[in-house]
Amino acid sequence: MAICFHCGDTCVDAVIPYNEKTFCCHGCKTVFEILSENDLGYYYDLEKTPGTTPGEVSGKFDFLDNTAIVDKLLEFNDTSTQIVSFVIPSIHCSSCIWILENLQKLHPAVTTSQVNFPEKTVRVTFQSEKASLKEIVLLVCRIGYEPNISLEDSNKKKKRYNRSLIYKLGVAGFAFGNVMFLSFPEYFDLGRGEEEFWLEQFKHVFRWLMFTFSLPVVFYSGRDYFTAAFRGMRSGFLNIDIPIAIGIAALFIRSTMDIVFDWGSGFFDSLTGLVFFLLLGKFFQQKTYAFLSFERDYKSYFPIAVTRLHRDDRGIISEEQTEVYEVKKGDRLLIRNNELLPVDAILIKGTALIDYSFVTGEAEPLTKGSGDKLFAGGKQMAGVLEVEVLRPVEQSYLTQLWSNEVFQKERPNLFQSLTDSISRRFTVAVLSIAFVSTLFWLLYDPSQAFNVFTAVLIVACPCAIALASPFTLGNLLRIFGKYKFYLKEASVIEQIAKVDTVVFDKTGTLTTHKKSLITYEGIALTSEEETLLTNTLRASNHPLSRALYDMLKDNGIQTLDEFEEETGLGMSSRANDLRMKVGSSSFVGSGNKTEATLSAQGAARTKVHVSSNEEYKGCYVFHNEYREGVAQVFEDLHKDKELIVLSGDNEGERERLQGLLPYGTRLLFNQKPNDKLEFIRSLQEQGRTVMMVGDGLNDAGALKQSNVGIAISENINVFSPACDGILDASRFSDITRFFSISKKGIKIIKWSFLLSLLYNIVGVSFAVTGNLLPVIAAILMPLSSITIVVFTTLATQYVSTHLKRF
Repeated sequence: MAICFHCGDTCVDAVIPYNEKTFCCHGCKTVFEILSENDLGYYYDLEKTPGTTPGEVSGKFDFLDNTAIVDKLLEFNDTSTQIVSFVIPSIHCSSCIWILENLQKLHPAVTTSQVNFPEKTVRVTFQSEKASLKEIVLLVCRIGYEPNISLEDSNKKKKRYNRSLIYKLGVAGFAFGNVMFLSFPEYFDLGRGEEEFWLEQFKHVFRWLMFTFSLPVVFYSGRDYFTAAFRGMRSGFLNIDIPIAIGIAALFIRSTMDIVFDWGSGFFDSLTGLVFFLLLGKFFQQKTYAFLSFERDYKSYFPIAVTRLHRDDRGIISEEQTEVYEVKKGDRLLIRNNELLPVDAILIKGTALIDYSFVTGEAEPLTKGSGDKLFAGGKQMAGVLEVEVLRPVEQSYLTQLWSNEVFQKERPNLFQSLTDSISRRFTVAVLSIAFVSTLFWLLYDPSQAFNVFTAVLIVACPCAIALASPFTLGNLLRIFGKYKFYLKEASVIEQIAKVDTVVFDKTGTLTTHKKSLITYEGIALTSEEETLLTNTLRASNHPLSRALYDMLKDNGIQTLDEFEEETGLGMSSRANDLRMKVGSSSFVGSGNKTEATLSAQGAARTKVHVSSNEEYKGCYVFHNEYREGVAQVFEDLHKDKELIVLSGDNEGERERLQGLLPYGTRLLFNQKPNDKLEFIRSLQEQGRTVMMVGDGLNDAGALKQSNVGIAISENINVFSPACDGILDASRFSDITRFFSISKKGIKIIKWSFLLSLLYNIVGVSFAVTGNLLPVIAAILMPLSSITIVVFTTLATQYVSTHLKRF
């Protein structure tokens, strides 16, 4: 079987030779010609068969003729230069980057083009006098990189990145390095004896320089800790920021008094180091996968414009490209093959074959006739439709999924952070020790009381405790991402460790879209009938026909004498004296007993019926193909968690699922999106901590409502509904391991707390006895932080090593 030189697909329908190479379609051949003519053949040297098969784009981007829509898509627009950014999901390798960054060689209007590989975007600057935006889009499509332009793009705002944390971290790091350098003479006790002149001359200069470097650290870099501590006290909650703020304040006040009254050099090195390490931990904790979208809604998938039919005063009908938001009730729209319906409407003309899996999760397309109601989010699979709008996009059924209150408010913290729970006890203990030891020294030696009080507050600052959680969870966040499990933020790991109930969607989550199991039920076909059936299917573009053809394609090629396809019903064909019908039961069947019997068996399954010379033969039954490792994943999770399957599909797969999954797994079918959301809520009201694992837009409400919402995706950059994490479908079998590592991560945090406690005990023992010297504080405080960072890094790497073997 020949392989396409451009895209690497098997040449199934045709083999097109050109320039001693083979291509699967004229689109791939055209792209090769374009690249060759423009001396861009190096594209194929970067990676073997790097291209994608160009899709059919005829008429698809006509809405770019509308200047109002174009203005909303452009990032920059003046009289001669325009800048636009496209999301291109098919970017996957170095050759993709190379060709997209060389667009200026394909079209003189393009000035520059830049690819952001993590975000799968290309930013194109072009001269509007030489080419329109539509021409640029079609250029990109011609070379196999069709951009994804959605309704969301028309409302997008320029991203604003909050870099304040980076600035604060930079200031603290700069000050820490300089203060450490200025403290070296004090550390090594320089200036005594022969060097006494040196210390006397410069010690005050060095100390006041250290004071100067510490000012921006306290009042700029460390400002957030004082703010958070004040808010915590005002609300009556002792959070971890309170002892940190006390420690920073004590360090600064005590150190300032030391240099003012010439008691010593103070603790400015410990102060700046403390703030630097705390901010470093916060930066590590907040680091996330900016190139993934965890909050997409219907706007991410709806078309930006539709074709509206306009009738003038003379009764002449014309087509116009209109922005979706301008569509009103009563408008007539033209919905082409493979287009998404953005509004609720009545079907006026045409036969609709609507795929609602995008909304409901139901895998089987539905056939609709004139007068039937169509809902937003359905995708037309065959032919052209004319519809009349019932509800505009803002009032459609799909939009109402986002009207639920769960999408209108921020999810509260449903768990008490380990760090905050410990900080309450820690704050009370530190303050108690400080006051008790101060009272003792007031009675024993009043001159030491203030030093002891401030020393306890300084050395007992919980910097190591504050670093334990962000560095552990941050490391796990990075490791999970390495193995294609992308979490919205590090705190989700803490939630995963608490989950006791896991709810799975079925279609697209437990099943894979990439393949399906097909079985035949009925009277065996002769070789002639199989050959005619294969070639009948070969002439159709229907998804079921293509899937069945892929299974039967080895039956040979035959020229058909007659072929006719009735949209949404089936196909009829003839070769020699043999006639065949393929399609729905009503289209194929003759009403005999055999057909009735077969139709009754597995009536809820997807089937393609076959008849030969008006005699009903049987049907091909399409079974969902479950992901590899589903049974083992459920078996492992069943040991300590309740498992539930929620499906928008019918009950046709109940028996098969019951044989595949552990005994006691609850199976619920025919669940609408709102049903799933309410079911999750009912579990939470029972005190359950719930993880929802889904894939489609229909699961978005349940994903948002659950304690942890995980979206399974075949392509993480194409589809990711509102969720807390995205799991690449290829790592589905690792779900159990991710659970295990999350639990071990919480144990690492607890061990880190114990390690930090040991450091505090040692430090406090120096402080309460009045022996806390600056050099001891300078050693203990950074050493405790560094120890926690090293321990959490090594421990998280160790607990995740078994992921590498899979």
